[in-house]
This record gives sequence, C-alpha cells and structure tokens, in this order.
Amino acid sequence: MNKPSKIFQDLPKALLGDTGIAVSRAGLGTVKLGRNQGVKYPHGFSLPTDTEAQNLLAIAKDSGINLLDTAPAYGNSEIRLGQLLGNTRQQWVICSKAGEEFDSRTGQSRYDFSAPAIRESVARSLKRLKTDYIDIVLIHSDGRDMEIIEQYGALDTLAELKRKGLIKAFGMSSKTIQGGLSTLAKADCAMVTYNLKETQEREVIEAAHKLNKGILVKKVFASGHAISSTQIQQTFNALYQMPGVTSTILGTLNSAHLRNNLEVIAEALS
Repeated sequence: MNKPSKIFQDLPKALLGDTGIAVSRAGLGTVKLGRNQGVKYPHGFSLPTDTEAQNLLAIAKDSGINLLDTAPAYGNSEIRLGQLLGNTRQQWVICSKAGEEFDSRTGQSRYDFSAPAIRESVARSLKRLKTDYIDIVLIHSDGRDMEIIEQYGALDTLAELKRKGLIKAFGMSSKTIQGGLSTLAKADCAMVTYNLKETQEREVIEAAHKLNKGILVKKVFASGHAISSTQIQQTFNALYQMPGVTSTILGTLNSAHLRNNLEVIAEALS
C-alpha cells in the first residue's frame, strides 16, 4: 500500500469464546522468525536477526497486538520467542501447536497425534518458550481432522493438559469443515483458513459465533499471494463483518507491511 501509514495505537481486543482470554483482533504469526524452508510463500526470505525480530515485536506491541502465533513446526520460532520476550512474557497471549514437527535437516514435516507425543510436545514448548503455561495450544492438523479427533483423541489429550493448568485454552488448526465443526464441539476454539479464494470454512466461523467459541483465522493473504491493496482491504472487510471471527493472524517480517495492514484492519473494524 502506497499511502502513508500510522500505527493503529488502540487495536481492539475480543474474548476468545468463553475462555476469558482477551486477544487482539489481529495477531502476529511467527513462522518467519524460525523457518524459511519448505514454506509456501511466493518468494524466499532470510530469517531476521535478533535485533530485527525484537523491533518487529516492539512495533506489534505498540500497535496493540498481544497475540503471538507459533508452533514446533515453525523451526526455532518458539526458542527465539522464549529468548526475545524475556520478562515481558505476561504481556502476551501465546498460541502454539502440537502434532507436527519440522526437521530442518530433511526439510520435511512428520506428524504424531498420539497422547504421549502431544504431552511431550507441549512440555518441550513450555521449556522453549520459557514459561510455565501456554495460553492456547492447537492441534496442527495434517488434513486428517476427524481421524485425529476420533481415533487419536488429540483434543482429549489437550483437555487433560488444560485441567492440569499447563494450557489455558485448546483447539485445532483444522483443514476441513467437518474437522472445524467437530473441534468446536469439543474444544475452546478453532483456527481456520479464510481469504478471497478460500471461503468454504465460513460455516465453521458461523458455528463458532452460535456456540460462543473462538476463531483464529490463518492464511488471510493466501500465503503471500493476495498482494494488492484492494485484495487486502476486501479480505479484512469480509472477515471483520463476520461476528464469529476473534482474531486474524498476520505473518510478516516487514514493519511497514504490519503497520499498513493494521491501518486497514482499523478501517474494517470501524
């Protein structure tokens, strides 16, 4: 976007369903802090230095963002966040995931949704993030949503970890309508895909509103393929007109890009 941009200082927050967790209406995705292999973006990129990452986090915080989205599958994103957040951890709502691991040596992901693997993954994330709890943990689906829910009982495992106080809310980053709906029936929230080209999961967003469950939206820019200012404005206008949407995840390393998108979000919300 070419027009001058200012940081939208007072980004509104919304409750994540009935969890009591207040999250900013936009969150910062951090895959680009830790992984640049095997990603679906149209252009390659270098991982940011610690100074660059710290500056991006500062801009996000000053803009009213309190939600950070990470995952074990995002390379060393969790490790870097644990180091960069330091004593500011309490100021952030951290969303991480379980079920997918990325091997930087092979450039491949592997999946394990068994109860022992999920428990181990969350325990490892707690250490990496240097925290004694994670606000939100999502199952990182490989597309077999219903098998993960029904045969592996992955959401039941996360419910157990919530009862133990290790996580505050849970759900699934789903890939199917049925998986998203089934997640909402058993969990606090779901993460769904929605952009101008992929609108089929609107049904899940609408169901979340009826059930008072949270919805986080991923791939709002279609993994970097929605690049025009008109497309970006149309995407956010559509998303924030849906009452079921709690927050959208913005994945960027570009501070100007982040500021501009927050300004567009402010317009969409108003």
